[in-house]
Amino acid sequence: MFAVLSAGIAPTLALMSFFYLKDRFDSEPLTTVFRTFLYGALLVFPIMFIQYAFMEEGIGQTPLIRSFLLTGLMEEFFKWFIFLYTVYKYTDFDSLYDGIIYGVAISLGFATVENLLYLLAHGVEYAFSRAIFPVSSHALFGVIMGYYLGKAKFLTKNVKKSQVSALLIPVTLHGFYDFILETVPSWIYVMTPFMVLLWMFALRKVKLANQQEFKKVVILAEKKSQIQ
Repeated sequence: MFAVLSAGIAPTLALMSFFYLKDRFDSEPLTTVFRTFLYGALLVFPIMFIQYAFMEEGIGQTPLIRSFLLTGLMEEFFKWFIFLYTVYKYTDFDSLYDGIIYGVAISLGFATVENLLYLLAHGVEYAFSRAIFPVSSHALFGVIMGYYLGKAKFLTKNVKKSQVSALLIPVTLHGFYDFILETVPSWIYVMTPFMVLLWMFALRKVKLANQQEFKKVVILAEKKSQIQ
């Protein structure tokens, strides 16, 4: 049991630390990040129940529908919904990069519980591949979702477009991820480049968010010097 818990939680700690420490200007309170993580963790059980009900009734059990609707849309929608109606209102959510932190936290909360349940059912020998693929992918979907919700709150007048992008882009990427697993026999050869591109896309959003924060710091410094 200890081995499963350690193997299930370790990638979460590594990924959360990585993105948390990428915030170069204003680190979020750990208590708030953990609360957001718990929201994601609690989402697992109702989503699993709904997915199980669809499976038992034989509804939507083609690879396309399972991948894009029952998994991609359902999981990302609930994360997006919780983010939009709880995290979005945090007083600590006061910069673009904060969206990335909270997006990763809620996604890793979900991924951690899902990962622990999988390892308990199938064995700790799957821990490494689970860390590299499903846990990492959830974190990266969270980066993208959080970036666009941060953009909606702080950067753009077209708020609705950014909020919709925060849902549709992760749903599409998540759907392709699962569709590859379901339909490609030697999926590792397709999934590896897919994950590389996903990392590149997510890290680009991290870079853009930090650049925006740097611009804000510079502007504030200039205003302060003019006042003095």
